[in-house]
Amino acid sequence: MEYFDGQPQKTRKKIPRNVVAMGLVSLFNDISSEMIYPIVPIFLTTILAAPASAVGLIEGVAESTASLLKMISGWLSDRLKKRKIFVAAGYSLSAASKFLIGLAQTWPFVLFARFIDRLGKGTRTAARDALILESVEPENRGRAFGLHRSMDSAGAVIGPILALLLIYLYQNNFRLIFFLAGIPSTIGVILLLLLVKEKIKTNLEPAPKQPLTANYKFHWRELDPAFKNFLLISVVFALGNSSDAFLILRAQDLGLATTLTVAAYVLFNLTYSFFSYPVGILVDKIGAKKILTIGFTLFAFIYLALGLIQNGFWIWFIFPLYGIYMALTDGVTKAYIAQMIPKEKAGTAFGAYLMSTGMCMFVSSFAAGLLWKFISPSAAFYFGALTSLIAVSWFIISAPRQTVR
Repeated sequence: MEYFDGQPQKTRKKIPRNVVAMGLVSLFNDISSEMIYPIVPIFLTTILAAPASAVGLIEGVAESTASLLKMISGWLSDRLKKRKIFVAAGYSLSAASKFLIGLAQTWPFVLFARFIDRLGKGTRTAARDALILESVEPENRGRAFGLHRSMDSAGAVIGPILALLLIYLYQNNFRLIFFLAGIPSTIGVILLLLLVKEKIKTNLEPAPKQPLTANYKFHWRELDPAFKNFLLISVVFALGNSSDAFLILRAQDLGLATTLTVAAYVLFNLTYSFFSYPVGILVDKIGAKKILTIGFTLFAFIYLALGLIQNGFWIWFIFPLYGIYMALTDGVTKAYIAQMIPKEKAGTAFGAYLMSTGMCMFVSSFAAGLLWKFISPSAAFYFGALTSLIAVSWFIISAPRQTVR
């Protein structure tokens, strides 16, 4: 199974079956996750009567605690020379979490279920990205990550549409939707086990056995200084990039009904899916730095607008813009990092990035919840706009042009 980008036979570039298979796995997992993601904040605030600060706490604790695993699992996948076992375990945990949310009677139990979900993401993400990186040639990295994100975000379109249909059919029976959401996630795990193959190349002669902790510091010290600089920039940016749950709460705050809020979220994901792969091709042609600069700047504008608007009408413009921002940064960030690291350290590097930015999710989401509750909803978005402007300015000044390894 190969994916072709539509170029003529002599110049078209193949995307290997491993990348396509991982895209299918992400497609089904995101159908599952996005069936419930836009309704969890609504479920928390309307059914379980949780305040906005609790939503921020749930998102922050879940993301930051699980992020501790991202670097550990990435490093372990490098050390053990195995990716698939981490990816499979991670997707399995996420599948189980959907059923747990359906059982929740209080918001702390939702916190527990969200933690299990993020634990799964923390276990799989760095190893999955490293597996994709190892499956393609350097000149196709942007396409590979763009295709993967496009398929992932296609699931993020299908999921909320299914949620809308189920909300209509079952009269806002959120718990039933949570249970049904576990089905596509389980299908994704089965596809992973059947279709995805390990790609790490090992020597014919086994290497001498060493303790698992051996060479960890060496690996970190050997990472490119440009990568470490980008890591710091990403941390500053992430300090203001709170959970997308606050975008959903903002839409509700501005008067959108549950169905319209979910529909706006579908529009966001549709835009994200549409632009992800073309952006990946553009990255391979003009470089990731220019694309990331545009994306980070667009984020600052979006968060400023979310703070300023007073009418829900503007949500229909802002959510698609947010989808474009995601397409300009998500897969592109990984392609940019890939330029600065050798393949044998990919798991560690991706893990360091994901852990660092994920840990900031606690600060950003908890701070957003407090700003929302004690000052105003707008204050949460003004803070995010400020930190993103600082980060993008630093990025423009300090980030060098990279050569692909």
